[in-house]
Amino acid sequence: MGAGKSTALDAMCELGADVLSTDRVVHELFGCERVRRALVERWGPEIAPGDVVARDAVAERVFGNASEREWLEGTIWPLVGERVAAWLALARSKDPAPRAAVVEMPLLFESGMDKACDATIAVLASEELRRQRAWGRGHAREEERVARQLPQEEKARLATYAVCNDGTPDELRIELAAVLDELTAPTA
Repeated sequence: MGAGKSTALDAMCELGADVLSTDRVVHELFGCERVRRALVERWGPEIAPGDVVARDAVAERVFGNASEREWLEGTIWPLVGERVAAWLALARSKDPAPRAAVVEMPLLFESGMDKACDATIAVLASEELRRQRAWGRGHAREEERVARQLPQEEKARLATYAVCNDGTPDELRIELAAVLDELTAPTA
């Protein structure tokens, strides 16, 4: 959290990749009647005042409460997986093909979805910078969110590539361009 996944995703798009943010997919799913109804049945109508899911209220319910978080993940993750699979099929069918199909997924390794990827990129940043970015966005229950994630060192070890995002957006873009060049280089 706060490492700059969204900034990296924007850079990948500028570099010619088709991109999908699973955070955006989850936000869209919270707007679907099926998901909203499930949340209201579980937590009551106050979770969706005016028929709009209050994401902060969801965060308050699930972070720090393992059983509620597991229920939400069990409800949402299969739907996210369906959306990602459909998006990937569409990206792969394009002619000409995009330079790469990149899916941003905050809990990639934690969810086991990394096994469905051809390659993975961990976006890393210093602890202090990550906290500043997360705090600046006003994330609810930051400590619990961070505790749910693997340490950055572990993500770097598990990833095919690790890029540091302690510098400028241009510096990150240069690092990601090098990764894309390596991923799309012709094989002998």
